[in-house]
Order: sequence, then structure tokens, then C-alpha cells
Amino acid sequence: MRLLVITYYWPPSGGAGVQRTLKFVKHLPGFGVECTVLTVDPEQGAYPVLDESLAAEIPAGVRVIRTSTSEPFGSYKKLTGRQQIPYGGFANESKTSLQQQFFKFVRGNLFIPDPRRGWNAHVLRAVANLIDQEGEIFDAVLTSSPPHSTQLIGLALKQRYGLRWLADMRDPWTDIYYTKELNKTQLARWLDARYERQVLEQADEVLVTSPDTKRLFLGKSPALAAGKFHVIPNGYDDSDFREPSAPPPHALLITHTGTISETYHIEQFLRACAECARRHPEVPLRLRFVGHVSAGVQQQLAAAGLTDRTELIPFVPHDESVRYLLRATVLLMAIPDVDHNFGILPGKVFEYLAANKPIICIGPVGSDADNLLQECGAGHSYAYDAYDTMLEYLEELTRQWQQNANLDLPALNHTMYSRRALTQQLVKLIVK
Repeated sequence: MRLLVITYYWPPSGGAGVQRTLKFVKHLPGFGVECTVLTVDPEQGAYPVLDESLAAEIPAGVRVIRTSTSEPFGSYKKLTGRQQIPYGGFANESKTSLQQQFFKFVRGNLFIPDPRRGWNAHVLRAVANLIDQEGEIFDAVLTSSPPHSTQLIGLALKQRYGLRWLADMRDPWTDIYYTKELNKTQLARWLDARYERQVLEQADEVLVTSPDTKRLFLGKSPALAAGKFHVIPNGYDDSDFREPSAPPPHALLITHTGTISETYHIEQFLRACAECARRHPEVPLRLRFVGHVSAGVQQQLAAAGLTDRTELIPFVPHDESVRYLLRATVLLMAIPDVDHNFGILPGKVFEYLAANKPIICIGPVGSDADNLLQECGAGHSYAYDAYDTMLEYLEELTRQWQQNANLDLPALNHTMYSRRALTQQLVKLIVK
């Protein structure tokens, strides 16, 4: 069985976007699937973060082909003087600058579905060379997005070669939370929705990461059958958790990994932490944030009087991030307060589960994330304004910590979310 995998994010790209496809490709050979990966040349691609350590996870027998690309990010850097690539297609940039408003408008109306569409022509030429010139034969193609423009590559290959096509959609498309910030015209919205509908209708199988995302996509066309949509969530890799758990004996340490900004609305949680620390001065309550912490969240920490209790650690490689999970007492997760956030199921939640720590989730109650935590017995969600219940739970953890500084949970029911088990689900769709 031979699979062509097309993904923009691939080592040395870091961050959450690369993990899913990398782990699939890591485990697929164990199920008899030979993978060829088509990705962008890292010298030309636009990666928000880099993680060189991930290259070690690419199996030796996997052929990786890197292509050129044509994207606007070089011009963006020159015009703005900024070195950081914007997240979410410029959506994370400040609203106060007229220049940034202009770039958002250009992104939303001239680069549909996204600015990385310039990569598509290069990939299609590379695939034509593989199939037409080298005589390669593939049983199926898997396209992973975002960027959702990658799905248009799958659409073209389906039409040109009749390849069995699996569209792996890690996030919503036209319903993504930042789309309203892009000031799209009616024509741009229509065209984006048309691309989305074509992909969903013509893909042989559509993979999504959460039940709510499946519901969103199913509502895009009456021609869509529920049977072609498959929820294969993100997961954790057993090999990443070989080191033993090591919670600190002299502090109740609450750790968050990954990016966090004002959109996550953890203000009331921080207030509850400060009040818990005031009520229990004998317990050294500490916070640790590993990854990007926005200036706004840092201001919230200062306003709550938690600066001296908080450690801020910049982005670290993935393996080091896992070590920080194992060295925590409790883990903090937050769901952004945006449209359709009931279906947001961050990839890191599965690594949180594998760490066997109590998990505090700030976000909508009854969401896919909340249901997962309760299903596995690892924790549950607190609404953004649920100050009293947050404080109550923090005080409970404080009492438990005074009896035993190791609050690790018993073996959780999370083995179904191992990367190997999830890859096995994917194999069944490839050979379907």
C-alpha cells in the first residue's frame, strides 16, 4: 500500500500543526503503508516556529520531497519591517494599525483561501513528475490542512488522476474563528465557501479532529453523507513519555504549555489562584507558562499579583515541552473564547492526558474538550467567569497537596488516543 502525503507543515517546522501528520507518517510503515511526503522547502516556506528535533521522528524509509513555493510573506516582512510570520493568515496582528488592517483585507480578499496557495502549483508539478515521468503509483493521497489551500491540491489530483483522496482537516475552514477579522467582501466569502464545498463533496473521505467540527462540515452541503466523515482526534505518542513523572516536592506547580493570549480569558482563573495563595500562605502555589504568552496575559498576571509566583519560559522543542508536563503538579489548558469553540480539541490535551496529571480546563462546559476530560477521568472545564468553582477546586487541590505533593492520577483511560491506535484507524480508511 503506497500513500502520497501532502502537508505544508513538516520538520523543521515546529508547533502544533506539524504533529498530526508527522505522527501518522511515523506509525504508518508499521501497518504496511509506504509513505512519500511532499512538503515545502524550509528555506522558502513560512513557519511561525522551528523545531529541529522533530526530524528524528521521520522513519528512515520515508521519501520526503521538498518543493519551491510562491508566497507573499517575504514582501510582507519587507513592507512591515517585521520578522515574525503572522499566525492565522495575519489574523493575530493588531487591530489598531491601519497598515495591519490593510494587510488583513488583502489577505482575506486576494489570497483565497489563504496566502500559501502559491505553493500549490509547485506541488502539482512535483506530483506530475512522480506519476508521469517516474512512473510512481500511489494507492491514495492524503492532504493535510491548514493551510486549507492544500486541499485544493487534493481536489486537482482527484480530477486529474482519479486517486483515492483523504482530506485531513485539522481545523474548520470558513468557520475558523479569525475569518471575521479579515474583512472579506461578499464575493470573497462566496468563493471561499465554494472551494470548501467542492473539497468536502469530492474527497473520498474527510478526516476531522472533533465531533463538533464534523457537525460544522456536514452542514455545508445537502449532498454530503455522514459516512464519509471520520473523527480521528489528535493523540499522544507513547515514545514521548518514557521519562518518569517528577512533580516538584516543594511547590504546587500549575503548568500551561503552548501559546496563550487574552482570547483565552483566564483572568478569573488567575484571580482564583491569587486568592487561594492568600488563603493558604503555607502552600507555595506556582504557575509556569511554557511557550508564547501575550503581553496582555502578562499584564493580567501582574494585575492579579502573581508575577513573583510565575515562571515564563519561551518556546522549547517538543520533547522538552513534554518534560515540563511531567514536572508539573497540575496542568492548565484553556480554550479560546471564539465562535465554534465547542469543537476545539487542542492536540496538547492528549499529551496532558498521557502525563497523568489533574487537568484544569478554562472554556465552555459541555464542549468536546470537556467531554474528553470527563470521559478519561482527568478533569473538567470551568466557564470563563466561574471564579467561585475555580477557587473551590484550587482549595481542594491545596488540601490534597498538603497530604501528598504528588497529585498524579491513577492510570487514565486514554490508550485509545495513542498515536499508533489512531493511525490504525487511518489505515482502515486508506484501504477501504
